[in-house]
Amino acid sequence: MLVELIKKGFKLGLDKARRLIKTLGLVAKRPKQHVYPSGGKSSTLAPNHLNRQFNPATINRYWTDDITYIRTRQGWFYLAVVMDLCSRRIIGWAFSDKPNSNLTVKALNMAIQRRKGESPTLFHCDQEIQYRSEQSQRILASYQITFSMSRAGNCLDNAVTERFFRSLKSERSNYRDYVTREQAIADIIDYIEPIYNQKRRHYKREFISPAEFEYNLLKTA
Repeated sequence: MLVELIKKGFKLGLDKARRLIKTLGLVAKRPKQHVYPSGGKSSTLAPNHLNRQFNPATINRYWTDDITYIRTRQGWFYLAVVMDLCSRRIIGWAFSDKPNSNLTVKALNMAIQRRKGESPTLFHCDQEIQYRSEQSQRILASYQITFSMSRAGNCLDNAVTERFFRSLKSERSNYRDYVTREQAIADIIDYIEPIYNQKRRHYKREFISPAEFEYNLLKTA
């Protein structure tokens, strides 16, 4: 919040920002703390090549994928996202009422399309059955992408993508009453692109948005 105010031209420090927050009665939305398991068995299909190397120096090097569920009055549906770890940008997403391989492949195809045909050196995901399918394996092989999988039940091996879902739910979807799936999809896309990718500041990315981080990186290169 302090960085955002400074960027908007306000002159203040951390202590003054804290006083103003207290005076205005503002309270941050904090997600519940969880205890995550460690360890876990490696996949026989693909080892954990990523090995928690979450900060590659260039874009289109390491991409990660994960799936979560969203509740609406019409029932649950599923969201798959593809993230570029370098910038933390969400570059592909897909929705479905079934968490099958079509969902994950659609998100990956969108990411490749948005990157103008560029594919990553490495693609990392959890040990979900969707990623083990012949359809998923075929598309990875066609782009000569190295496949990497988290250890079984170990969320920390894919922590950055999991962190995006926590942000999505704690900042947006958990506070919305979605009547229809279509309403939820429109609202989540509105969070991903104009807010998360373009505006949301990341403290591990120089307190700027993923889009701005990529812009600065490409400008420097």
